[in-house]
Amino acid sequence: MAVARVTEIISASKQSFDHAVQKGIKRANKTLKNIEGAWVQDQKVVVKKGEIEEYRVTLKVTFILED
Repeated sequence: MAVARVTEIISASKQSFDHAVQKGIKRANKTLKNIEGAWVQDQKVVVKKGEIEEYRVTLKVTFILED
């Protein structure tokens, strides 16, 4: 049986929530080995002058620990 760990990351995009998720996973994959999944814990937007300036997501990333 494997042992997993969950870590929280925050990612942002000027395009969309989906793009922010993709950027977050891509970046996490550079540092964390054996990523198995993730879930979006929170979503929010930064608004300036009535327009959405940035999409932000808080991700919980699950990865398997190596022996």
